[in-house]
Amino acid sequence: MTPEQCAETAAAIRTEIGKVIVGQAALVDEVLHCLLAEGHILLEGVPGLGKTMLLKTLAESLDMPWSRIQFTPDLMPADIVGTQILHQGADGARELQFRPGPITANLVLADEVNRATPKTQAAMLEAMQERAVTVAGETRPLPRPFMVMATQNPLEMEGTYPLPEAQLDRFLLKVLVPFPSAEDLVTVIERTTGAATASPTPVCDAERLRQMIALTREVPVPDHVVRHAVDLVVASHPDSPTAPETVRRYVRFGASPRGVQALILAGKARALMAGRPSVAIDDVRAMAAPALRHRLVVGYEATADGRSPDDLVGAVLEQVGEPRSGVRGAP
Repeated sequence: MTPEQCAETAAAIRTEIGKVIVGQAALVDEVLHCLLAEGHILLEGVPGLGKTMLLKTLAESLDMPWSRIQFTPDLMPADIVGTQILHQGADGARELQFRPGPITANLVLADEVNRATPKTQAAMLEAMQERAVTVAGETRPLPRPFMVMATQNPLEMEGTYPLPEAQLDRFLLKVLVPFPSAEDLVTVIERTTGAATASPTPVCDAERLRQMIALTREVPVPDHVVRHAVDLVVASHPDSPTAPETVRRYVRFGASPRGVQALILAGKARALMAGRPSVAIDDVRAMAAPALRHRLVVGYEATADGRSPDDLVGAVLEQVGEPRSGVRGAP
């Protein structure tokens, strides 16, 4: 597969998603970036913004199996990864058989992940990291490609179990789902309250997607771009000489090395989707907010003063200016 074919396929997937999902172009692009990097994505937004429909439409566009897990406080790890059941054959013989859980799919929607207990969250996040599940001492690999799209509702926090910072780090990107504009809402009503419903056409399969993921990893990254990504993450630490004053005041711990990995991988996917041969500085800077906002551990002073993680990432971007060398990427 060539970079041009990959960009064409990504554009076709975007078009098919647009038949169902109204607006949300930036959100769709972030999901596709995560898909090409074969990472996991966390969506935060109020209910009713089409997060479930987005993954369902993506799966239909890719012609791949998907599953949905509704997280609740009584959900157990075995409900996610699977369990062994006693099966009796026609001859009367009994044996234990493995029944896979909903995590065994190419695309998995973890709906309201902050409503499950930490034990259940840890089971899912372990499967995300290892891309395998272990039941009764036997490890079984998960199908590839594999992506988890988790959602959490920022409004109702009572009785929930927010993901710890170390577990948030497992998500390649975190995206804030915006409320649609008035024009988009009109289109949503027209599409969803009539007799006809739009449905996407499969334009990619698992094998082609695997080739696109492999090609994403091969996108070259110039040395000065790598250095810029490193400088951004270093500046997110309050004890760094390059940290801006707001970071020193409000951030307790900066982004981990996974933050640099996320910047580079997402930058590769962005460059490939734009049809460019290598990663540019703009690719890294454009991915700074979704790659770093959930990796900053902020103190209570930030909440008291109304400073969001995005404000702090913006301060880092302003502090670490663009290097003079390198080619600027397309917006």
